[in-house]
Amino acid sequence: MSTPATAPPQTDTDEQAPPDSPLTTKEGWRRYVEHETIPPKLLPAAERAALTGRERARAEDRRREYHADLPLVNTPTIRKVISTARLLIQLNRHQVSARRGVILSGASGTGKTTALTQLGRAHELATRKRHPHDRSRLPVVYVTVPPAATPKMLAMEFARFFGLTFPARATHTDVVDAVCATAAHVHVDLVLVDELHNLNLGSRSGAEASDQLKYFAERLPATFAYAGIDIESQGLFAGTRGRQIAGRFVVIPAAPFSYATTGDKDAWRGLIGTLESMLRLHEHAPGTLSAMSDYLFHRTGGMIGSLSQLIRGAAVLAIEDGSEAITEELLEIVPIDFAAAQSERLTAQAKATGRRRRAA
Repeated sequence: MSTPATAPPQTDTDEQAPPDSPLTTKEGWRRYVEHETIPPKLLPAAERAALTGRERARAEDRRREYHADLPLVNTPTIRKVISTARLLIQLNRHQVSARRGVILSGASGTGKTTALTQLGRAHELATRKRHPHDRSRLPVVYVTVPPAATPKMLAMEFARFFGLTFPARATHTDVVDAVCATAAHVHVDLVLVDELHNLNLGSRSGAEASDQLKYFAERLPATFAYAGIDIESQGLFAGTRGRQIAGRFVVIPAAPFSYATTGDKDAWRGLIGTLESMLRLHEHAPGTLSAMSDYLFHRTGGMIGSLSQLIRGAAVLAIEDGSEAITEELLEIVPIDFAAAQSERLTAQAKATGRRRRAA
Protein backbone atom coordinates (compact mmCIF):
# COMPACT_ATOMS: atom_id res chain seq x y z
CA MET A 1 0.00 0.00 0.00
CA SER A 2 1.54 3.30 -1.03
CA THR A 3 -0.01 5.29 1.83
CA PRO A 4 0.51 3.93 5.37
CA ALA A 5 -2.69 3.17 7.21
CA THR A 6 -1.69 5.39 10.11
CA ALA A 7 -0.63 8.38 8.04
CA PRO A 8 -3.08 11.28 8.15
CA PRO A 9 -4.08 13.10 5.00
CA GLN A 10 -2.16 16.30 4.31
CA THR A 11 -4.02 19.12 6.07
CA ASP A 12 -1.93 22.13 5.12
CA THR A 13 -4.49 24.86 4.50
CA ASP A 14 -2.11 26.49 2.02
CA GLU A 15 -2.40 23.44 -0.24
CA GLN A 16 -4.30 24.38 -3.36
CA ALA A 17 -7.05 22.01 -4.49
CA PRO A 18 -7.15 21.25 -8.20
CA PRO A 19 -10.02 23.13 -9.89
CA ASP A 20 -11.93 19.88 -10.48
CA SER A 21 -11.65 18.61 -6.87
CA PRO A 22 -15.13 17.45 -5.85
CA LEU A 23 -16.53 17.62 -2.33
CA THR A 24 -15.77 13.92 -2.03
CA THR A 25 -12.04 14.67 -1.63
CA LYS A 26 -10.43 16.31 1.36
CA GLU A 27 -9.10 19.10 -0.88
CA GLY A 28 -12.49 19.83 -2.40
CA TRP A 29 -14.20 19.64 0.97
CA ARG A 30 -11.67 22.04 2.52
CA ARG A 31 -12.21 24.50 -0.31
CA TYR A 32 -15.99 24.32 0.20
CA VAL A 33 -15.70 24.87 3.97
CA GLU A 34 -13.40 27.88 3.58
CA HIS A 35 -15.26 29.51 0.69
CA GLU A 36 -17.18 32.69 1.49
CA THR A 37 -19.19 34.64 -1.05
CA ILE A 38 -18.46 38.35 -0.67
CA PRO A 39 -21.15 40.70 -2.06
CA PRO A 40 -19.71 43.18 -4.55
CA LYS A 41 -20.16 46.88 -3.86
CA LEU A 42 -22.77 48.73 -5.90
CA LEU A 43 -21.22 51.94 -7.19
CA PRO A 44 -23.19 55.21 -7.41
CA ALA A 45 -24.22 56.29 -10.90
CA ALA A 46 -21.52 58.98 -11.11
CA GLU A 47 -18.76 56.50 -10.25
CA ARG A 48 -20.12 53.96 -12.73
CA ALA A 49 -20.13 56.59 -15.47
CA ALA A 50 -16.48 57.34 -14.77
CA LEU A 51 -15.39 53.72 -15.28
CA THR A 52 -13.50 52.73 -18.40
CA GLY A 53 -14.99 50.05 -20.62
CA ARG A 54 -12.61 47.44 -19.22
CA GLU A 55 -13.34 48.44 -15.62
CA ARG A 56 -17.08 48.29 -16.26
CA ALA A 57 -16.73 44.83 -17.83
CA ARG A 58 -14.74 43.57 -14.82
CA ALA A 59 -17.33 44.97 -12.40
CA GLU A 60 -20.14 43.26 -14.30
CA ASP A 61 -18.22 39.99 -14.39
CA ARG A 62 -17.80 40.11 -10.61
CA ARG A 63 -21.52 40.71 -10.12
CA ARG A 64 -22.46 37.90 -12.53
CA GLU A 65 -20.18 35.51 -10.67
CA TYR A 66 -21.62 36.63 -7.35
CA HIS A 67 -25.22 36.03 -8.45
CA ALA A 68 -24.34 32.67 -9.99
CA ASP A 69 -22.94 31.72 -6.55
CA LEU A 70 -25.58 33.48 -4.46
CA PRO A 71 -25.17 32.71 -0.72
CA LEU A 72 -27.32 29.93 0.67
CA VAL A 73 -30.45 30.68 2.66
CA ASN A 74 -30.78 29.11 6.09
CA THR A 75 -34.02 27.17 5.48
CA PRO A 76 -36.07 25.39 8.19
CA THR A 77 -34.74 22.03 6.93
CA ILE A 78 -31.11 23.18 7.25
CA ARG A 79 -31.77 24.50 10.76
CA LYS A 80 -33.47 21.25 11.79
CA VAL A 81 -30.66 19.07 10.42
CA ILE A 82 -27.91 21.12 12.07
CA SER A 83 -29.62 21.35 15.47
CA THR A 84 -30.50 17.63 15.51
CA ALA A 85 -27.07 16.47 14.39
CA ARG A 86 -25.26 18.74 16.84
CA LEU A 87 -27.22 17.22 19.71
CA LEU A 88 -26.55 13.68 18.48
CA ILE A 89 -22.82 14.41 18.12
CA GLN A 90 -22.72 15.38 21.78
CA LEU A 91 -24.75 12.34 22.86
CA ASN A 92 -22.56 10.00 20.79
CA ARG A 93 -19.27 11.39 22.05
CA HIS A 94 -18.85 8.76 24.76
CA GLN A 95 -20.91 5.97 23.18
CA VAL A 96 -18.94 2.79 22.46
CA SER A 97 -21.55 1.43 20.03
CA ALA A 98 -25.16 1.88 18.89
CA ARG A 99 -24.57 5.55 18.11
CA ARG A 100 -27.55 7.54 16.85
CA GLY A 101 -27.60 9.20 13.45
CA VAL A 102 -29.69 11.29 11.05
CA ILE A 103 -31.32 10.42 7.74
CA LEU A 104 -32.48 13.25 5.50
CA SER A 105 -35.11 11.99 3.09
CA GLY A 106 -37.18 13.71 0.41
CA ALA A 107 -37.79 14.33 -3.25
CA SER A 108 -35.17 15.67 -5.61
CA GLY A 109 -34.73 19.45 -5.46
CA THR A 110 -35.78 19.85 -1.83
CA GLY A 111 -32.31 20.82 -0.60
CA LYS A 112 -31.10 17.54 0.94
CA THR A 113 -27.50 17.78 -0.26
CA THR A 114 -27.39 21.46 0.65
CA ALA A 115 -28.59 20.71 4.19
CA LEU A 116 -26.13 17.82 4.53
CA THR A 117 -23.14 19.82 3.36
CA GLN A 118 -24.14 22.86 5.42
CA LEU A 119 -24.23 20.58 8.47
CA GLY A 120 -20.70 19.42 7.70
CA ARG A 121 -19.45 22.95 7.10
CA ALA A 122 -20.97 24.27 10.33
CA HIS A 123 -19.49 21.38 12.32
CA GLU A 124 -16.02 21.72 10.81
CA LEU A 125 -15.88 25.48 11.39
CA ALA A 126 -16.99 24.98 15.00
CA THR A 127 -14.34 22.28 15.47
CA ARG A 128 -11.63 24.56 14.07
CA LYS A 129 -12.60 27.24 16.59
CA ARG A 130 -12.26 24.73 19.44
CA HIS A 131 -8.91 23.43 18.14
CA PRO A 132 -7.32 26.39 16.33
CA HIS A 133 -3.77 25.00 16.48
CA ASP A 134 -4.52 21.37 15.57
CA ARG A 135 -3.89 21.33 11.83
CA SER A 136 -4.04 17.54 11.64
CA ARG A 137 -7.77 17.40 12.37
CA LEU A 138 -10.18 16.46 9.61
CA PRO A 139 -13.46 16.23 11.55
CA VAL A 140 -15.83 15.69 8.62
CA VAL A 141 -15.90 13.09 5.85
CA TYR A 142 -18.24 13.53 2.87
CA VAL A 143 -18.86 10.64 0.48
CA THR A 144 -21.55 9.62 -1.99
CA VAL A 145 -22.87 6.11 -2.54
CA PRO A 146 -21.96 5.06 -6.11
CA PRO A 147 -24.59 3.37 -8.29
CA ALA A 148 -24.75 -0.42 -7.87
CA ALA A 149 -22.40 -0.07 -4.90
CA THR A 150 -20.52 -3.04 -3.54
CA PRO A 151 -18.81 -3.08 -0.12
CA LYS A 152 -15.38 -2.51 -1.66
CA MET A 153 -16.65 0.30 -3.90
CA LEU A 154 -18.09 2.00 -0.83
CA ALA A 155 -14.89 1.54 1.15
CA MET A 156 -12.92 3.01 -1.76
CA GLU A 157 -15.13 6.15 -1.66
CA PHE A 158 -13.96 6.71 1.92
CA ALA A 159 -10.36 6.01 0.93
CA ARG A 160 -10.61 8.44 -1.99
CA PHE A 161 -11.76 11.21 0.33
CA PHE A 162 -8.61 10.80 2.41
CA GLY A 163 -6.38 10.47 -0.64
CA LEU A 164 -5.35 6.91 0.21
CA THR A 165 -4.03 4.79 -2.64
CA PHE A 166 -3.56 1.02 -2.79
CA PRO A 167 -1.70 -1.51 -4.92
CA ALA A 168 -3.73 -3.76 -7.21
CA ARG A 169 -3.38 -6.68 -4.81
CA ALA A 170 -4.99 -4.79 -1.89
CA THR A 171 -7.99 -6.58 -0.43
CA HIS A 172 -11.26 -5.16 0.78
CA THR A 173 -10.04 -5.65 4.35
CA ASP A 174 -6.87 -3.67 3.59
CA VAL A 175 -8.96 -0.74 2.38
CA VAL A 176 -11.34 -0.82 5.35
CA ASP A 177 -8.51 -1.04 7.90
CA ALA A 178 -6.64 1.86 6.29
CA VAL A 179 -9.78 4.01 6.23
CA CYS A 180 -10.56 3.33 9.89
CA ALA A 181 -6.96 3.96 11.00
CA THR A 182 -6.77 7.23 9.07
CA ALA A 183 -10.17 8.40 10.31
CA ALA A 184 -9.09 7.77 13.90
CA HIS A 185 -5.77 9.57 13.35
CA VAL A 186 -7.41 12.77 12.04
CA HIS A 187 -10.25 12.71 14.61
CA VAL A 188 -13.24 12.24 12.30
CA ASP A 189 -16.44 12.67 14.30
CA LEU A 190 -19.03 13.36 11.59
CA VAL A 191 -19.53 11.23 8.48
CA LEU A 192 -21.84 12.51 5.72
CA VAL A 193 -23.12 9.93 3.23
CA ASP A 194 -25.10 11.29 0.27
CA GLU A 195 -27.10 9.53 -2.48
CA LEU A 196 -28.14 6.78 -0.06
CA HIS A 197 -30.92 5.75 -2.47
CA ASN A 198 -28.20 4.20 -4.67
CA LEU A 199 -28.06 1.29 -2.22
CA ASN A 200 -30.14 -1.49 -3.76
CA LEU A 201 -31.10 -3.53 -0.72
CA GLY A 202 -32.93 -5.99 -2.95
CA SER A 203 -29.62 -7.25 -4.32
CA ARG A 204 -26.94 -9.17 -2.45
CA SER A 205 -24.23 -6.59 -3.21
CA GLY A 206 -26.52 -3.74 -2.10
CA ALA A 207 -27.35 -5.47 1.18
CA GLU A 208 -23.65 -6.13 1.77
CA ALA A 209 -22.83 -2.50 1.00
CA SER A 210 -25.42 -1.49 3.62
CA ASP A 211 -23.64 -3.79 6.06
CA GLN A 212 -20.37 -2.08 5.15
CA LEU A 213 -21.83 1.28 6.18
CA LYS A 214 -23.01 -0.26 9.45
CA TYR A 215 -19.52 -1.68 10.01
CA PHE A 216 -17.96 1.75 9.52
CA ALA A 217 -20.52 3.21 11.92
CA GLU A 218 -19.48 0.64 14.54
CA ARG A 219 -15.73 1.11 14.08
CA LEU A 220 -15.59 4.88 13.70
CA PRO A 221 -16.35 6.98 16.80
CA ALA A 222 -18.46 9.33 14.69
CA THR A 223 -22.03 10.42 14.07
CA PHE A 224 -23.37 9.36 10.66
CA ALA A 225 -25.74 11.54 8.64
CA TYR A 226 -27.32 10.16 5.46
CA ALA A 227 -29.29 11.82 2.67
CA GLY A 228 -31.23 10.27 -0.18
CA ILE A 229 -34.36 10.37 -2.29
CA ASP A 230 -37.49 9.02 -0.57
CA ILE A 231 -35.52 6.67 1.67
CA GLU A 232 -38.63 5.34 3.40
CA SER A 233 -39.86 3.80 0.14
CA GLN A 234 -36.49 2.24 -0.74
CA GLY A 235 -36.85 -0.63 1.74
CA LEU A 236 -34.12 0.70 4.04
CA PHE A 237 -36.25 0.05 7.12
CA ALA A 238 -37.44 -3.44 6.10
CA GLY A 239 -36.24 -6.71 7.59
CA THR A 240 -33.69 -7.25 10.34
CA ARG A 241 -31.25 -4.69 8.93
CA GLY A 242 -34.03 -2.14 8.50
CA ARG A 243 -35.34 -2.53 12.04
CA GLN A 244 -31.87 -1.88 13.40
CA ILE A 245 -31.49 1.24 11.26
CA ALA A 246 -34.97 2.46 12.26
CA GLY A 247 -34.01 2.08 15.92
CA ARG A 248 -30.86 4.18 15.60
CA PHE A 249 -31.66 6.99 13.14
CA VAL A 250 -33.78 10.11 13.28
CA VAL A 251 -35.50 10.72 9.93
CA ILE A 252 -35.87 14.36 8.91
CA PRO A 253 -38.14 14.93 5.88
CA ALA A 254 -37.05 17.38 3.20
CA ALA A 255 -40.16 18.64 1.44
CA PRO A 256 -41.10 21.49 -0.88
CA PHE A 257 -42.47 24.60 0.79
CA SER A 258 -46.22 24.53 1.26
CA TYR A 259 -48.57 27.33 0.26
CA ALA A 260 -51.75 26.18 1.98
CA THR A 261 -51.98 28.46 5.02
CA THR A 262 -51.22 32.08 5.81
CA GLY A 263 -48.20 30.89 7.81
CA ASP A 264 -46.95 28.88 4.83
CA LYS A 265 -47.27 31.89 2.56
CA ASP A 266 -45.48 34.13 5.05
CA ALA A 267 -42.61 31.63 5.29
CA TRP A 268 -42.31 31.45 1.49
CA ARG A 269 -42.44 35.23 1.19
CA GLY A 270 -39.77 35.51 3.88
CA LEU A 271 -37.51 33.13 1.96
CA ILE A 272 -37.95 35.19 -1.20
CA GLY A 273 -37.28 38.39 0.74
CA THR A 274 -34.02 36.96 2.07
CA LEU A 275 -32.87 36.00 -1.42
CA GLU A 276 -33.94 39.40 -2.75
CA SER A 277 -31.92 41.20 -0.08
CA MET A 278 -28.78 39.53 -1.41
CA LEU A 279 -29.18 40.86 -4.96
CA ARG A 280 -26.69 43.39 -6.23
CA LEU A 281 -28.58 45.01 -9.10
CA HIS A 282 -28.57 48.77 -9.73
CA GLU A 283 -32.24 49.23 -10.68
CA HIS A 284 -34.00 46.47 -8.73
CA ALA A 285 -36.58 47.86 -6.30
CA PRO A 286 -36.69 46.01 -2.95
CA GLY A 287 -39.92 44.08 -2.51
CA THR A 288 -40.41 43.39 -6.22
CA LEU A 289 -39.81 39.66 -5.87
CA SER A 290 -41.74 39.39 -2.61
CA ALA A 291 -44.73 40.87 -4.44
CA MET A 292 -44.41 38.04 -6.97
CA SER A 293 -44.50 35.30 -4.32
CA ASP A 294 -47.60 33.66 -5.84
CA TYR A 295 -46.00 33.53 -9.27
CA LEU A 296 -42.69 32.22 -7.90
CA PHE A 297 -44.40 29.48 -5.91
CA HIS A 298 -46.45 28.23 -8.84
CA ARG A 299 -43.43 28.45 -11.14
CA THR A 300 -41.20 26.38 -8.82
CA GLY A 301 -43.63 24.16 -6.94
CA GLY A 302 -42.10 25.37 -3.69
CA MET A 303 -38.76 23.71 -4.48
CA ILE A 304 -35.89 25.66 -2.93
CA GLY A 305 -33.47 24.46 -5.62
CA SER A 306 -35.75 25.62 -8.42
CA LEU A 307 -36.36 28.99 -6.74
CA SER A 308 -32.64 29.57 -6.33
CA GLN A 309 -31.97 28.70 -9.97
CA LEU A 310 -34.77 31.00 -11.14
CA ILE A 311 -33.64 34.05 -9.16
CA ARG A 312 -29.93 33.55 -9.81
CA GLY A 313 -30.54 33.11 -13.52
CA ALA A 314 -32.75 36.19 -13.75
CA ALA A 315 -30.14 38.26 -11.91
CA VAL A 316 -27.43 37.22 -14.36
CA LEU A 317 -29.71 38.03 -17.31
CA ALA A 318 -30.58 41.42 -15.78
CA ILE A 319 -26.88 42.32 -15.74
CA GLU A 320 -26.32 41.03 -19.26
CA ASP A 321 -29.23 42.91 -20.85
CA GLY A 322 -28.50 46.08 -18.89
CA SER A 323 -31.94 46.28 -17.27
CA GLU A 324 -30.43 45.72 -13.78
CA ALA A 325 -33.83 44.63 -12.42
CA ILE A 326 -35.69 41.32 -12.21
CA THR A 327 -39.15 41.31 -13.79
CA GLU A 328 -41.66 38.55 -14.44
CA GLU A 329 -40.83 38.77 -18.15
CA LEU A 330 -37.17 38.12 -17.35
CA LEU A 331 -38.04 35.25 -15.01
CA GLU A 332 -40.04 33.62 -17.81
CA ILE A 333 -36.85 33.38 -19.89
CA VAL A 334 -34.96 31.39 -17.24
CA PRO A 335 -35.25 27.62 -17.83
CA ILE A 336 -36.44 25.51 -14.92
CA ASP A 337 -36.06 21.83 -14.15
CA PHE A 338 -38.58 19.25 -15.36
CA ALA A 339 -40.10 18.65 -11.90
CA ALA A 340 -40.80 22.37 -11.43
CA ALA A 341 -42.19 22.62 -14.97
CA GLN A 342 -44.57 19.72 -14.26
CA SER A 343 -45.69 21.36 -11.02
CA GLU A 344 -46.29 24.64 -12.85
CA ARG A 345 -48.35 22.85 -15.51
CA LEU A 346 -50.50 21.06 -12.91
CA THR A 347 -51.03 24.32 -11.02
CA ALA A 348 -52.10 26.09 -14.20
CA GLN A 349 -54.59 23.30 -14.94
CA ALA A 350 -56.01 23.50 -11.41
CA LYS A 351 -56.41 27.27 -11.71
CA ALA A 352 -58.18 26.93 -15.05
CA THR A 353 -60.54 24.29 -13.63
CA GLY A 354 -61.33 26.53 -10.65
CA ARG A 355 -62.11 29.47 -12.92
CA ARG A 356 -64.46 27.37 -15.06
CA ARG A 357 -66.30 26.12 -11.96
CA ARG A 358 -66.74 29.65 -10.62
CA ALA A 359 -68.00 30.84 -14.01
CA ALA A 360 -70.52 28.00 -14.13
